[in-house]
Amino acid sequence: MREGMFRNVSGCAISGIISKSGKRFSGQTIVDSVAVMHERSNGLGGGFSAYGIYPEYKDYYAFHIFYDHKTAKRDCEEFLEEHFEIINLSKIPTRKVPQITDEPLIWRYFLTPLPTKLADSQLDEREYTVRCVIRINTTVSGAHVFSSGKNMGVFKAMGYPEDVGRFYRLEEYEGYCFTAHGRYPTNTPGWWGGAHPFALLDYSTVHNGEISSYDANRRTIEMYGYKCTLQTDTEVITYIIDYLHRKKGLTLKEICSVIAAPFWSDIERKPQEDREELEYLRNAFSPLLITGPFSIIVGFEGGLMALNDRLKLRSMVVAEKGDTVYVASEEAAIRVIENNPDKIWHPKGGEGVIITLEKGNP
Repeated sequence: MREGMFRNVSGCAISGIISKSGKRFSGQTIVDSVAVMHERSNGLGGGFSAYGIYPEYKDYYAFHIFYDHKTAKRDCEEFLEEHFEIINLSKIPTRKVPQITDEPLIWRYFLTPLPTKLADSQLDEREYTVRCVIRINTTVSGAHVFSSGKNMGVFKAMGYPEDVGRFYRLEEYEGYCFTAHGRYPTNTPGWWGGAHPFALLDYSTVHNGEISSYDANRRTIEMYGYKCTLQTDTEVITYIIDYLHRKKGLTLKEICSVIAAPFWSDIERKPQEDREELEYLRNAFSPLLITGPFSIIVGFEGGLMALNDRLKLRSMVVAEKGDTVYVASEEAAIRVIENNPDKIWHPKGGEGVIITLEKGNP
């Protein structure tokens, strides 16, 4: 089926699982969850983010990189060697899956900034790393860093998500949190780099919907040094969250009130203290309000955030069982892996669901 012949305006599947105790579980669980929503995808992109999967390298950035050709790999590795100490590098393990074709070279690097380069940059370690990622993705032809956090990784490809999971041997990984996406692109091309999740440092985003405010959001975020090169609005959401959380220091609850801000008429009915806070956030960060139908799951070091647009134009279900929280586009994607949850509910539009690890856990 060619993209553009059919349009499923509610397409795309998202799913997320997190153990609040930090207990690690197999990646096969998230594959089983998203596979139930097969009809929400069309084979033009699938992927996963996984947290807690590299405990032996937890102090190092894990770069996952697509290369179109060997020249790109050589050029990128020259850049990496100039700016980082490379602790380990290898191909990311995959298996042959008939449905996954035309794969690029897929490599993984565990690295840390060179102390002299970091000192000369006068940047903190995370900002230094972000700028290096952006520089690779915009100047090294044929190279694309699609994952750059610590103790986490993104795995994505062209294909249905269950096939992508088999391709990357996701059942061999264990983590405390996973997210998943099955893509049904409506306005942008399907390609390996355009599959979800989109990630920067430890922030990763999977998204169902359409961002009608994309141009305004993109122009604003590029004023702060980000470069949107991936032809999809989900990239912008990831950069907005990184900017508001890491750079501006907003809490995740405040970020929800920026990107899915209440209507002014709703703000006017709030108690004075809440009203003043919401008015400030809407005025100070108005260009980062995301409009249009969306539901997103954002992974980050130590937690998970789920959010609908303020009109709840895309579906989202949340459930709990013991210390585990599940989020998905459909209840069936939760029931297939946990048939008897303690609690299940549908968050309101604009109501962020924020789950963090219990204190003392990784």
